[in-house]
Amino acid sequence: MSTGNVYADLDFADAESMLLKAQLAACISRILTEKGWSQTQSAQVLGIPQSKLSMMLRGQFRGISEAKMLECLARLGRDIRIAIGPEHAGVGQVQVI
Repeated sequence: MSTGNVYADLDFADAESMLLKAQLAACISRILTEKGWSQTQSAQVLGIPQSKLSMMLRGQFRGISEAKMLECLARLGRDIRIAIGPEHAGVGQVQVI
């Protein structure tokens, strides 16, 4: 049975972080596709090497922090909001909405 997190299903130790990065990378990819920019142009705007952008867009984002990905979204003109919800039983979740 699936947990809804493929990384947890595959028993990755950092499953929550990997899912978050995958969601952020998908948002970045969607925005870049909408803009129609080349990877070279996109990398310049994002302030990262084109090779690192290429890896991120292919799902290889272990060398890129969540903070850097949030910075990329801000450079793409997106506002970033972090909301802390009320306390509840169990472990809280980090989600990209």
